[in-house]
Amino acid sequence: MKPLRQLTVVPTLPPNLEPLRELALNLWWTWDREALGLFRHLDTELWEKTYHNPVAMLGQISQEQLDAAAKDSVFLARLDVIHKKFKEYHNTASWFETNHSDETLRTLKIAYFSMEYGLTECMPLYSGGLGVLAGDHLKSTSYLGLPFVAVGLLYQHGYFRQTLTADGWQMADYPTNDFYNMPIQPAKCADGTPLLVEVAYPEGTALAKVWCAQVGRVPLYLLDTNIPENQSEELRSITDYLYGGDERLRIKQEILLGIGGYRALTALGIQPTVCHMNEGHAAFLTIERIRQLMLETGIRFEEACEATKSGNIFTTHTPVPAGIDWFPPELVNHYFSGYYGELGVSADTFLGLGRTNPTNTHSEFSPALLALRLSAMINGVSQLHGQVSRDMWKDLWPGTPVHEVPIGAITNGIHTRSWVSGDMQSLFDRYLGPRWIVELTNQAVWTQISQIPDPELWRTHERRRERLITFARQRQEEKHALGSAPTFVDGKRSQDSENVATKILNSAALTIGFARRFATYKRATLLFQDVDRLDKILNHPERPVQLIFAGKAHPHDYEGKLLIQRISRIASEPRFYHKIVFIENYDICVGRYLVEGVDIWLNNPLRPNEASGTSGMKAAANGVLNLSIADGWWAETNHLGGGWTIDAVVTHADTKSADKAHANAIYELLEKEIVPLFYQRNPVDDVPYEWVARMKTAMQNLAPIFNTKRMVAEYAEQLYFPAHRRWQHLNEAGGKRSIALTRWKTHIQDHWGDLRIEERPTDETASVIQNPELGVGESTTVQAVVHTDVLFPHELAVQIYHGVLDEAGEIHNGKISSMAYQTDLGGGTYLFEGTLTLKQTGLHGYTVRVLPYHEDLQSPHELGLITWA
Repeated sequence: MKPLRQLTVVPTLPPNLEPLRELALNLWWTWDREALGLFRHLDTELWEKTYHNPVAMLGQISQEQLDAAAKDSVFLARLDVIHKKFKEYHNTASWFETNHSDETLRTLKIAYFSMEYGLTECMPLYSGGLGVLAGDHLKSTSYLGLPFVAVGLLYQHGYFRQTLTADGWQMADYPTNDFYNMPIQPAKCADGTPLLVEVAYPEGTALAKVWCAQVGRVPLYLLDTNIPENQSEELRSITDYLYGGDERLRIKQEILLGIGGYRALTALGIQPTVCHMNEGHAAFLTIERIRQLMLETGIRFEEACEATKSGNIFTTHTPVPAGIDWFPPELVNHYFSGYYGELGVSADTFLGLGRTNPTNTHSEFSPALLALRLSAMINGVSQLHGQVSRDMWKDLWPGTPVHEVPIGAITNGIHTRSWVSGDMQSLFDRYLGPRWIVELTNQAVWTQISQIPDPELWRTHERRRERLITFARQRQEEKHALGSAPTFVDGKRSQDSENVATKILNSAALTIGFARRFATYKRATLLFQDVDRLDKILNHPERPVQLIFAGKAHPHDYEGKLLIQRISRIASEPRFYHKIVFIENYDICVGRYLVEGVDIWLNNPLRPNEASGTSGMKAAANGVLNLSIADGWWAETNHLGGGWTIDAVVTHADTKSADKAHANAIYELLEKEIVPLFYQRNPVDDVPYEWVARMKTAMQNLAPIFNTKRMVAEYAEQLYFPAHRRWQHLNEAGGKRSIALTRWKTHIQDHWGDLRIEERPTDETASVIQNPELGVGESTTVQAVVHTDVLFPHELAVQIYHGVLDEAGEIHNGKISSMAYQTDLGGGTYLFEGTLTLKQTGLHGYTVRVLPYHEDLQSPHELGLITWA
């Protein structure tokens, strides 16, 4: 039955409890332990029932409980202290205000776009690491005080809730999100009405309601199409599911995120100078940014591309081309043909922006490639992933040495306060003082970890393990109550589950955790290569070991589901029933219990497929030791300690051989190092002092580096600030510089094919040819002649490219020495000269090359033009 009217019902709070509403509606509470404790104190059972959602809890709590709290002097005193701390957080001068108040950044405004955000378990708008990273990014951005807004989609059902059948097969359930009982509010127009934005599709014009989640100082705007104003189900359902449906739904969601999201900012009066795309899902914002600038200024498409590109940043998280979206050209034409006229471009021109080879009219279109081409700055998410990305996309810069491809890297981090347990934070407060929060990246502060008494640190960790085991037992008990799990008691199958939960796992045993998305390259079942050998490790009578797994396979990933089923089936064998547990419905809450409570965090992807990984960082910050392949972030930790590396750097073309080798390495480490070290106890207090020393090393060396405070500061100083300054430079005075740069690029591209370069022998180089030896530190003069009919010397960067030769006789990771223009030789021929100085021994080589040069280029490789001798 349709209602005549709709009303929004809000809780009636006594006046002296009104600060609770303000606190509940700002996600600052997600990382403040005292604020979390305050809400939990109101009604512990209801807090758990609402899955830690203060807005829902305030809506469901009885008026009697609220009235009692309003008269509780102790509760009111706590509320006052926490509310004042909340206000102080917002009013205290931030890192940005204190350190970057120069005039050039006065108009800086950063807009961050992501398909998913993992901020807290009561807002299921994420599927995994990409979303959780985005959430942590916002939290640290708030702390640093950057002028920043974020944009995403508000999903009616979000990602699925996972359950397993008795046979271990993953099932997907999609509960409905109640937006009116989530920590979000509708964004309003100036007249107080809800803000709606329009996005045209061939199926009709969709209206999206804009909501706002406040993350400390940062507003996160979320678009929702499931509103009555959209007449058709097809339009209303655009924001139903995260990563659900077919490619038509996927492209509609990405259009809504990029184009609708940018229009929402425009409607709110927000004009970003820098747009940061967290993966390719948001790439279509570049098109809307271009369209709006064309309307405002009357410039052409190519000029608007140049002007807007200067303020675009693209972060790629994908190590293989198959991991990004690829759309058939006819599908892109279906949804964008209406834009071609507005932009003044042909279909082939538009499609070419998203193709590896723009002239191949049959190839598919990728939004990630669109983002690569229309962003001035691009980065991977670990140093190794930066290398992988440069190699993966090198064809976009033909002729450029791979290590010079203009894709950088900023290694991911975590929002430490969101992921370190309350118990461990209390230890930090006691022995490190408040500086561990304020000076999170200061290595000297973290050296104070050594002051924590070993027994105290160990007992703290043991409490966390006990809580994890209790949590796992509760989850298993719920599963048994539903009749979806086989039951074993003392090795025999039983229908009686009364005491089963207490027999699952051992709160004192060495506990290994593996929790992540169940993609095949992550090799969740690697430990089961030799089940009998694993049996001996887990069931050792004096040194027991146990495994806890969690994670989801994408609903369409059959192979991933098979991995989960295999683990579930092995876990149900009598010999493993008490030793291996799979916790269903992996989310932020489950993840928090795991990274806080296990002893070893296992990570065994097939290198180099793990772009970064952040769960191991969360574990390390809690004193958990990593056991990992040298992939992603862990490849940067060899000198830092804090765990064990599986076959330091091993990449096998034969996956089966790699699996066997890596599984054997894990067994060896467990049998000979890890298990003996864990059970090497002091007979007086039962503390494993050498293990605790490694725990301290993990926290002391890894926590100050692998955090989002460091990460976001690097984004700011390496990407946001330079992009903003370049945006200002190119777009001031009506964009004259960007227009001039566009025309210069066209001129260069039109005539580059006629250019040639060759070395001109000198007396010195002739001597080297006769006697090809040069002492370390000695120099020789190199000359080159450039032949060009139209271009001028000031438009060219002529260089000596030199370095050590590899086994194939190629210059490996060459270095560059600039060559200076000397004279006009006539007939469009110019002489350049430079000095070659070699600083290390070995077999070297050199050549000369020429690239375009303009003072306003972001990178000398920006045009993808390079000519070699």
